[in-house]
Amino acid sequence: MTSKEYNHTVDDFSDNIYRFLLKNTRNVNKSKDLVQDAYEKLWINRKNVNYKKAKSYLFSVAYHKMIDEIRKEKKFIDFENVNTNNYIDNNQYSDLKEILNIALDKLPEKQKAIILLRDYESYSYKEISELTNLNVGQVKINIYRARVFLKNYIGKMEVLI
Repeated sequence: MTSKEYNHTVDDFSDNIYRFLLKNTRNVNKSKDLVQDAYEKLWINRKNVNYKKAKSYLFSVAYHKMIDEIRKEKKFIDFENVNTNNYIDNNQYSDLKEILNIALDKLPEKQKAIILLRDYESYSYKEISELTNLNVGQVKINIYRARVFLKNYIGKMEVLI
């Protein structure tokens, strides 16, 4: 990959990667850092990465770095001070987007990332499989389980309206 092609990848894909990471992490600064890390790794490996595969490479690196950060943060959670009231939801919402975001946050990280890649970024099963190092069957199963959870969490649309 040439410097010019690298600059094209920055122009073409950085916003998409940032949106994907922001949707998952809900942290602007962390998302920006992860995008920079992904592009740094691309720059270091630019001679080994084909320009046509740069988008998949970047999303894959960003996804794995995000998972690493999430795992690192979970090690520092103090389980003694967990407030169980944070996990009880008795409020009724009228904003469907807010309900969906809350439901997405309750998904395991892997399912959340896969459902966002599929439904928000419109990746194919095969592309998601390559990004997450799962086979296509596992991707489909995770999407199915995530959608079932979301359906059960949100319930019937008539109740919400």
